Formats: sequence, C-alpha cells, structure tokens
Amino acid sequence: MRTSFLALTLGALLLPALALAAQPAPEKEDVKEAVTAQLNHYQAALNASDLDQVMALYAQDAVFMPQNSLPAVGRDAVRQAYQQVFAAIKLNIRFTIDEIRPLSRDWAFARTRSNGTATPLASAQPGGAEGNQEIFLLHREADGKWRFARYIFSSTNAPR
Repeated sequence: MRTSFLALTLGALLLPALALAAQPAPEKEDVKEAVTAQLNHYQAALNASDLDQVMALYAQDAVFMPQNSLPAVGRDAVRQAYQQVFAAIKLNIRFTIDEIRPLSRDWAFARTRSNGTATPLASAQPGGAEGNQEIFLLHREADGKWRFARYIFSSTNAPR
C-alpha cells in the first residue's frame, strides 16, 4: 500500500514536467525568424522614438543595461529610461544581426551591432556617429511572443 501511494505521488508530481517536456520545441529557424522580426520592430520603434512600440517588445521582468548607466530593472524603470533617451536624442540606426541562438524552448539570445546617427534634440548640433554592440536575451512568453528579458549594449565608437 505504501509503495502504491509513493508511486502515485511521484507520478502526480512528474506528470506536469512530462507534459511540458512532451511539447515540441520550436524549430531553430522559427526562433530565428521570430527574433529577427522583434529586432526589426525594435529598430523601427527606436528610429520613430515610439515609446509604446519599444515597450511592447520588453518582457514583464525586463532589465535594460545601457553603457555608463545603472541597470533599469522592471518595466516602469525601462520605460523611464527610454523616455529619457527619446527626450535627448533622435536615433537613425540600423541593426546587423550577427547571431541568434535558441537556448531552450522559451529562451534565446541575439548578438547584434548597430550603426547610424544620434542627433541631440536640445541643441543645434549635428548628429554624431552611433555605433554599438548588443546582446539581447529573449523569453518566449505565454502568448507565444519573444520579448526582451535582458538587453545590454556598449559603444563601438572610438573614445573621444
């Protein structure tokens, strides 16, 4: 009787894990296509200074880690960080995707580079060269969309 109870208990505990494992993993090319689409949406949102479109690409527990700044942790902090960016500069950039790799069924990363210009809004100064290297850690959320869970970048421009 005790053995049967133990077997039933273990079976009940393992059943959700087995059901999850039985779900098909997304195909590598499907992941690359979905992540590429998100990065293209991000590029368009940055160039349009569209805060709502940027935020639609971020996960609920997002962390944004820009160079020379403390991390913005959580959606409210990420939103505030982008508000400051869009109030200070107008971006015109293009991403080059160097690598997209699935890490598991619901996690992937992308390694990119971006180049273009950043034009200050508070002065009549011309736009300057903008160049960065980036790592995006993406999470596939319950609605099936890949969103940025973590994003970090550093400049590739020569120091001034």
